Amino acid sequence: MIRKKKSVVVGLGEILWDMLPDGRRLGGAPANFAYHCHALGADSFVVSAVGDDKDGADIFNSLTELGIETAYLEKVRGYPTGTVSVELDPNGHADYTIHSPVAWDTIQWSESLALLAEKCDAVCFGSLAQRNPVSRETIQQFLKSTGGRCLRVFDINIRQDYATEETVLMSLEHADILKLNDEELPVVASMLGIGETDESKTITQLLSKYDLNCVMLTKGPAGSTLYTQDEVSFCESRDVSVIDTVGAGDSFTAAAVMGFLAGKALKELHQRASRIADFVCTRSGATPVLSADLINC
Repeated sequence: MIRKKKSVVVGLGEILWDMLPDGRRLGGAPANFAYHCHALGADSFVVSAVGDDKDGADIFNSLTELGIETAYLEKVRGYPTGTVSVELDPNGHADYTIHSPVAWDTIQWSESLALLAEKCDAVCFGSLAQRNPVSRETIQQFLKSTGGRCLRVFDINIRQDYATEETVLMSLEHADILKLNDEELPVVASMLGIGETDESKTITQLLSKYDLNCVMLTKGPAGSTLYTQDEVSFCESRDVSVIDTVGAGDSFTAAAVMGFLAGKALKELHQRASRIADFVCTRSGATPVLSADLINC
């Protein structure tokens, strides 16, 4: 039997420890994305950096235990491994305090990253890891080095005041897919000079202006909508017992991207992404073990 070649997927940017009320959990949107793509069958790689400290060593060990390749995870001196303080409201919704400067602010470009970019089928990146010029230049160079078949996913992930207009514009120039939530949409629209207040009209402008294949909009309990040039898919969120929402959006992005890579219909991949994100909300932390029915659905 001929085995189908696995997709090569990269999470490009921050990796860190989410310091939750019940303890630390592995986190960082690109790393969460890579984890969930790996769980769904991809060869996943994390491109990031950690400090030469215990937290960094523990990240190496955690990724190895999860079966994720660490060859592109740098260990740097002079900067601590990234951490984020997470506070949860009574409904499990997270508020983040992101500490700086940290190791993932200093991701270095290299020939090995150029080779990885060339064979990459999908890469997910955000605005947060581009707050520092060193990592920003590496991320932008990686995106420029990808092949024409690579699906480049900009999960904007606005945190604190790190998403500048310059960074967002540069990132959209390289993106095939934009992922954002309903709180981020008006911020992005204002930043880009889009005067529309209607959701669908705003996203139609984003699709057209930046030649995007898809805009993925998540709206928490109100569900999610996927917009392409030709189709719109809405999916309700299920009524689940939320423990925390940390990483739910990243799992949604990962499941949707894996669906796109597999050539799934928009509605089909959307329903799966929504189901997996709902499940992640019922567990603590961003990287819970996915059940077999979720992996195979």
